[in-house]
Amino acid sequence: MGCSISGLNALYDAATGGGDVWINERRFRVLRQIGEGGFAFVYLVREHQASADAARGRSPSLASEDGTYAMKKVLIQSKEQLDLVKEEIRVSSLFNHPNLLPLLDHAVIAVKNQQGDWNHEAYLLFPVYIDGTLFDNAKVMQSRKEFYSTIDVLRIFQQLCEGLKHMHSFDPPYAHNDVKTGNVLITHRKGQAPLATLMDFGSARPARKEIRSRAEALRLQEWAAEHCSAPYRAPELWDCPSHADIDERTDIWSLGCTLYAIMYNVSPFEYALGESGGSLQLAIVNCTLKWPAGPSPPYPDALHQFITWMLQPQPAMRPHIDDIILHVEKLMEKYSS
Repeated sequence: MGCSISGLNALYDAATGGGDVWINERRFRVLRQIGEGGFAFVYLVREHQASADAARGRSPSLASEDGTYAMKKVLIQSKEQLDLVKEEIRVSSLFNHPNLLPLLDHAVIAVKNQQGDWNHEAYLLFPVYIDGTLFDNAKVMQSRKEFYSTIDVLRIFQQLCEGLKHMHSFDPPYAHNDVKTGNVLITHRKGQAPLATLMDFGSARPARKEIRSRAEALRLQEWAAEHCSAPYRAPELWDCPSHADIDERTDIWSLGCTLYAIMYNVSPFEYALGESGGSLQLAIVNCTLKWPAGPSPPYPDALHQFITWMLQPQPAMRPHIDDIILHVEKLMEKYSS
C-alpha cells in the first residue's frame, strides 16, 4: 500500500464509467459515478474475478464479498494538492478501527494533459456503503418527520465516539477536524441500531498546536475555513486568540453538533442562516442553542445537557473523548430498558 507514482499503476479508460481502472495489480470495472466534490469524483467499481481472487489471497480481511468498492479519483493540479493527497493517504493508513473507514488500496499516477504538461491523478479504494451518510438519511427522515429512538441515537453516537477515540489516542493525538453527519456512513441492520463509520481524513492532522502570535492565529483560521465545515466548526477556529493552546477538543465541539444533528436531522446553528441579519459565526461563538420540535415523547433532557456539556465555547471547559464515552455508556444503561 505504498504511495506509488507510475503511469502503469492506474489506467482510466472512461471518465464517466464503463472503463477499467488498474490500481497497482488490481483491475476494476467502473459501474457508475456515485458522488463528487471539488476535484474529486467517487465511483462504484467492481473488481474483475481473477484480480479479486488474487487480492483475497493476499489480504482476505480487505476483500469485498461481492467484489464492489467505492473508488475516489482526485484530479491534482498543483504540488500543494499533490502534497495534500499524499498526506491524506499517509494519515488514513495510520488508523485501524471498525468505526473508521479503511483505505484498502491506492495509487498516484502522473498523466500528461492536452497541453503537454504533467499533472497527477490519485485513486483511493474504500469499502462501499450503499445506505449513504447520516446526512443523506437525515434529509429523508426530515421529509417524513421521523426521528431515531433515544437508544438508537446513543448507539450511533457511541460508535462515532469509539472511532474518534482511536484517533485521539495516538501520540501525538490526531484530530479529525471535520466531524459531521456528512462524514458518517450508515449501514442499516435488521433488529439492530445502524452501524456508524467515520470517514474522510483529508483534514485530519496532529491535534495540538501552540498559537503564540496574531499571524499564527490568522493562519489557523484560514486553514480551518478551508478544511472544517462551518456549521460544525469550533469557536476557537472562527476567532482564535493570539495566545492559545489548541487541542483535540475542537473535535468534541463538532461531536456535540453531530449528536444534535443525529437527534433533530439538522445541525444546531444552521437556524441563524435563515434569520434576517443572522450570523452563523455569531451563533456559534456565542453558543446560542435552540431546541427544535422533536419526536413524541420528546428526547430526555439528559441528552440536551450532554450536548451543552460538549458545546462549551471555552475549549478547556469541554470534556475529553474518554469522559464522553463513559457518559454515553451510563445513558445507554439508563435508556436501554
